[in-house]
Amino acid sequence: MKDQEFDAKDIRMPQNGELFAVVISEMGGARMLCHCQDGKERVCRIPGRMKSKFWVKEGDLVLVKPWDVQGDERGDIVWQYKAIEVQYLKDKGILEGLPI
Repeated sequence: MKDQEFDAKDIRMPQNGELFAVVISEMGGARMLCHCQDGKERVCRIPGRMKSKFWVKEGDLVLVKPWDVQGDERGDIVWQYKAIEVQYLKDKGILEGLPI
């Protein structure tokens, strides 16, 4: 299984105010309701340049960049994690406080 092999150093970690989040529901129009690691729920959008790169669905672990304005309510989804990466992060205890 070549696609199941990965190197832990290649896992994207939060930088510059980004947060881990779990997609709670799809809202349409490339918007998702996400439960973030800081305990807040944000309406997050998938920026146009990222729409064709990944398909986000309910229950997925994503990386969210809160907006500068309305940062407690809104943000952008900047990364989506694969299942094997999620398992690694859970095993390391990094995803504490998220409903995964």
